[in-house]
Amino acid sequence: MNEKITKAVFPVAGLGTRFLPATKASPKEMLPIVDKPLIQYAVEEAAAAGITEMIFITGRAKRAIEDHFDKAYELESELAAKNKHALLEMVQSIKPAGVECFYVRQPETLGLGHAVLCAQKLVRDEPFAVILADDLLDHEPPVMRQMTELYDHYRCSIVGVETIAPQASRSYGVVAGREWDDRLIKLDGIVEKPAPERAPSNLGVVGRYILTPRIFDHLRNLAPGAGGEIQLTDAIQSLMTEEQILAYRYRGQRFDCGSKFGYLQATVELALRHPEVGAEFEAYLYARMGLPRELPAAAEAPVSTVTPVRKAVPPLVGVAA
Repeated sequence: MNEKITKAVFPVAGLGTRFLPATKASPKEMLPIVDKPLIQYAVEEAAAAGITEMIFITGRAKRAIEDHFDKAYELESELAAKNKHALLEMVQSIKPAGVECFYVRQPETLGLGHAVLCAQKLVRDEPFAVILADDLLDHEPPVMRQMTELYDHYRCSIVGVETIAPQASRSYGVVAGREWDDRLIKLDGIVEKPAPERAPSNLGVVGRYILTPRIFDHLRNLAPGAGGEIQLTDAIQSLMTEEQILAYRYRGQRFDCGSKFGYLQATVELALRHPEVGAEFEAYLYARMGLPRELPAAAEAPVSTVTPVRKAVPPLVGVAA
C-alpha cells in the first residue's frame, strides 16, 4: 500500500438543485468565487497537499469540469497571438503542474458513499482523500495538507470536523469520541444527520476525508441509509469495527458553498483579498453601508506580533507512528 496520499476523489455528480436555475445545465462546482470556480479551489488544495491524481466522479451535464481542466488550444493560441501573456500563463496553470485528471461516470446519484465506491478501480489498494468542492476551506497551510501530514504520522482514516450549533445537527454527520488533544478525537461512533437531542456531540463532519482502501468493502455491503442513499458516514461507522479512525478539528475557515448564504460569504471574503478588485470592492462596501472609509486611530486594534506555536501531537495507543 502506498505510504503517501497521492489520490483524491471529488464527488461532483450532484444536481445542485439549491442553485437552480444556474445549475440546470452547468455543475454547481463550476460556480465562480470571483473569477475561479469552486472545483479549482478544491483541486489546488489537493495539489498543495502533494496529491497528483484527481479522480472526478461525474454525472450528466458535468462535462464543463473536464473541459475546465483540459488544454484549451484555441484560447491559448488567441492569447499568445495578442501577447496577453499573463492571461495565457493563468489559463495554462488551471491544472497544477504534475497533476493528472481522471473521470468516472456515476450511473445514478445514490449518495456520497456510492460516489466514493465508483472510484475503487482507480484508487485500488491505496489510501486516498475525498474532497467535497462545495465546502471551501480557507487556511494556510491548506486543510488537506494538515490532514495528509496527520496521516503520515498515524496511518489511519481521518475525517475533518468542526464545531456546529445544536440545531444544525440535521445537516451533518456528527461524531462521538474521546478527545485526544485540542484538535484530535479518537472516534467511537458517527451518526448521519441526527436530531439535536440525539446528536452525540457538537462536532460535525465537513467535506474532507482521508480513507484507507478497506472502506470499499464496507461501502459495497451497506444498505441504503438516510434519504435512501448509500451514506459514507455509515461505511465509516462500519470501518470503525476493524480500524481506528480519527476526527480532526481543522485549522481554517469554512464556507458552505452548497448554500446560497455560504456562497455569498465566500464571494465577499475572497473578493476583498483579490489583487485586482479587492481595494475597490472594499471601498464600495463601505460606501454601500454608509460607513467612514477609515476607522479612528483609537479604535484600531493592536496588531499581534506573536507567532502561534503548534503543539506536538501525542502518539495514539494502538496506532503505528
